[in-house]
Amino acid sequence: MAKKVIITKEVTKEGLILSPVMTEKASLQSSSNAYTFEVKDGATKLTLRDEIKAKYKVTPTKINIVSLPKTRVFVRGKIGVTTGMKKAIVFLKKGDTIKLA
Repeated sequence: MAKKVIITKEVTKEGLILSPVMTEKASLQSSSNAYTFEVKDGATKLTLRDEIKAKYKVTPTKINIVSLPKTRVFVRGKIGVTTGMKKAIVFLKKGDTIKLA
Protein backbone atom coordinates (compact mmCIF):
# COMPACT_ATOMS: atom_id res chain seq x y z
CA MET A 1 0.00 0.00 0.00
CA ALA A 2 1.31 3.44 -0.90
CA LYS A 3 2.20 5.90 1.81
CA LYS A 4 0.28 9.14 1.97
CA VAL A 5 2.60 12.14 1.88
CA ILE A 6 1.36 15.43 3.28
CA ILE A 7 3.21 18.52 2.13
CA THR A 8 2.79 21.67 4.18
CA LYS A 9 4.21 25.11 3.65
CA GLU A 10 6.36 26.00 6.59
CA VAL A 11 6.04 29.70 7.25
CA THR A 12 7.61 31.59 10.09
CA LYS A 13 5.21 33.87 11.92
CA GLU A 14 7.62 36.79 11.90
CA GLY A 15 7.43 39.19 9.02
CA LEU A 16 4.25 38.01 7.29
CA ILE A 17 3.10 41.60 6.72
CA LEU A 18 5.15 43.14 3.92
CA SER A 19 3.61 46.62 3.72
CA PRO A 20 0.34 48.50 4.11
CA VAL A 21 -1.58 49.15 0.90
CA MET A 22 -2.03 52.88 0.34
CA THR A 23 -4.66 53.33 -2.35
CA GLU A 24 -7.74 55.51 -2.49
CA LYS A 25 -10.03 52.57 -1.79
CA ALA A 26 -7.86 51.37 1.13
CA SER A 27 -7.88 54.89 2.62
CA LEU A 28 -11.67 55.04 2.47
CA GLN A 29 -11.90 51.62 4.14
CA SER A 30 -9.52 52.64 6.92
CA SER A 31 -12.00 55.30 8.04
CA SER A 32 -14.44 52.44 8.74
CA ASN A 33 -11.81 50.38 10.66
CA ALA A 34 -10.74 48.11 7.76
CA TYR A 35 -7.00 48.15 7.00
CA THR A 36 -5.35 46.54 3.95
CA PHE A 37 -1.88 44.96 4.02
CA GLU A 38 0.25 43.17 1.45
CA VAL A 39 1.27 39.82 2.96
CA LYS A 40 3.51 36.86 2.09
CA ASP A 41 2.12 33.95 0.09
CA GLY A 42 2.10 31.49 3.00
CA ALA A 43 0.15 33.76 5.35
CA THR A 44 -3.06 32.44 6.90
CA LYS A 45 -5.78 34.18 8.87
CA LEU A 46 -4.61 32.71 12.17
CA THR A 47 -0.95 33.60 11.71
CA LEU A 48 -1.90 37.12 10.58
CA ARG A 49 -4.14 37.54 13.63
CA ASP A 50 -1.24 36.64 15.94
CA GLU A 51 1.18 38.99 14.18
CA ILE A 52 -1.26 41.92 14.24
CA LYS A 53 -1.82 41.37 17.96
CA ALA A 54 1.93 41.42 18.59
CA LYS A 55 2.87 44.25 16.23
CA TYR A 56 0.00 46.74 16.57
CA LYS A 57 -1.48 45.73 19.98
CA VAL A 58 -5.05 45.40 18.61
CA THR A 59 -7.29 42.38 18.15
CA PRO A 60 -8.89 41.98 14.71
CA THR A 61 -12.55 40.95 14.57
CA LYS A 62 -12.32 39.59 11.01
CA ILE A 63 -9.63 39.03 8.36
CA ASN A 64 -10.25 38.57 4.63
CA ILE A 65 -7.45 37.31 2.38
CA VAL A 66 -7.40 37.96 -1.37
CA SER A 67 -4.92 36.37 -3.80
CA LEU A 68 -4.37 38.42 -6.95
CA PRO A 69 -2.85 36.26 -9.71
CA LYS A 70 -0.14 37.17 -12.21
CA THR A 71 -1.60 38.51 -15.44
CA ARG A 72 -0.17 38.66 -18.95
CA VAL A 73 -0.03 42.12 -20.51
CA PHE A 74 0.84 43.44 -23.95
CA VAL A 75 2.43 46.89 -23.81
CA ARG A 76 4.20 48.71 -26.66
CA GLY A 77 4.48 45.57 -28.76
CA LYS A 78 6.04 43.46 -26.01
CA ILE A 79 4.53 40.70 -23.91
CA GLY A 80 5.05 40.91 -20.17
CA VAL A 81 3.68 39.73 -16.84
CA THR A 82 2.43 41.80 -13.93
CA THR A 83 3.35 40.47 -10.52
CA GLY A 84 0.69 38.82 -8.45
CA MET A 85 0.24 39.52 -4.77
CA LYS A 86 -1.65 38.41 -1.71
CA LYS A 87 -3.37 41.00 0.44
CA ALA A 88 -5.25 40.88 3.70
CA ILE A 89 -8.08 43.16 4.79
CA VAL A 90 -8.14 43.42 8.58
CA PHE A 91 -11.31 44.59 10.35
CA LEU A 92 -11.08 46.08 13.86
CA LYS A 93 -13.52 47.01 16.62
CA LYS A 94 -15.07 50.47 16.59
CA GLY A 95 -12.59 52.16 18.96
CA ASP A 96 -9.38 50.49 17.73
CA THR A 97 -7.05 52.09 15.17
CA ILE A 98 -3.71 51.26 13.56
CA LYS A 99 -1.19 54.05 12.98
CA LEU A 100 0.35 53.58 9.54
CA ALA A 101 3.53 55.54 8.88
